[in-house]
Amino acid sequence: MKLLFHNKKISGILTILPDKEVLFEDEMDNYNFSHAKSLKLKLAMGYNKHRIVEKGVCVSDLCCYGLNYLIESEKISRDEIDALVLVTQSPDHFMPPTSNIIQGKLGLKRDMICLDINQGCAGFIIGLIQSFMLLDQPEINKVVLLNADVLSQKVSKRDRNSNPLIGDGASVTIVERSNCDSVIYGRIQMDGSRAEALMIPAGGFREPSSVETAVMKEDVNGNFRSRDNLVMKGDEVFNFVQLEVPSMIKSLLEDAAIDKDCVDYYMFHQPNRFMLHKLADKIGVPHEKLPSNIVENFGNASGVSIPTNITFNLEKRLLKEKLNLCFAGFGVGLTWGSLLMKVGNLSFCEQINY
Repeated sequence: MKLLFHNKKISGILTILPDKEVLFEDEMDNYNFSHAKSLKLKLAMGYNKHRIVEKGVCVSDLCCYGLNYLIESEKISRDEIDALVLVTQSPDHFMPPTSNIIQGKLGLKRDMICLDINQGCAGFIIGLIQSFMLLDQPEINKVVLLNADVLSQKVSKRDRNSNPLIGDGASVTIVERSNCDSVIYGRIQMDGSRAEALMIPAGGFREPSSVETAVMKEDVNGNFRSRDNLVMKGDEVFNFVQLEVPSMIKSLLEDAAIDKDCVDYYMFHQPNRFMLHKLADKIGVPHEKLPSNIVENFGNASGVSIPTNITFNLEKRLLKEKLNLCFAGFGVGLTWGSLLMKVGNLSFCEQINY
């Protein structure tokens, strides 16, 4: 699906990351593999360390911490927030919506919209699309987009396929109307027939958590996990990304009638370094224009990975200049989406620790 937006902008981005940092080597004894094999995987995938929350820390805690930081430092004010859009796969509760909980904790006004969206790897793209559409309403001038996940609590510590790359975190992106005649190009696609490539089988109403779903079992690759844990079919996900994402980016650039070299940076979701290098090669862009250093420093926090990519790699530049950026998210759903837009002269672009 082709998307087009006018007169919208990102005015600030904040990433909130847990203080707790775990090294790859610290967890090697959990895996059913030799240290030599695990270290070989570390080198190939770009694993190193990841940030995870302490037990009991939830999405609303990270989001409120970040928003309070922005309010107290006078980067935003409570009264100007007309909508909260929270994109997460790890809500505080089944009900009520976690965005309502955040609104209540912060004492925000009642005359506003709170909205939860269940999306993952493409969550930043989906969240921006929703925010742009909300801004078409006359009484909505500023949307706070929250991306947050604490999925480390749903990953088996004995699963070498997933555990080394999963991180936790949150981000706050301020989206508002622009006085410039700006154009934002977008593409979005979904394929629910391949939903089982990335899923947590148990814990919902289809298969409630039980004693049986908590039993750890070994898969054909030597990883141990239960039905309550994240299951990622790595080969299927890799093939999906290499097949679908390059053609999506090609179509997006054709929509905007620009050459791939005219894009300053390709700020993509961060599954692992190996996959991103292959993706850059297939699209035909230099590795330095498609950063791949988030998993090795922080882990993959799902929809938070693109904001982390931005604040970690482009913080100083986006405070003083505008760049032509291509965003792309791909994964859970299966969902893949992209946006091409100018971003810069931001009010803030930074990372803080929780």
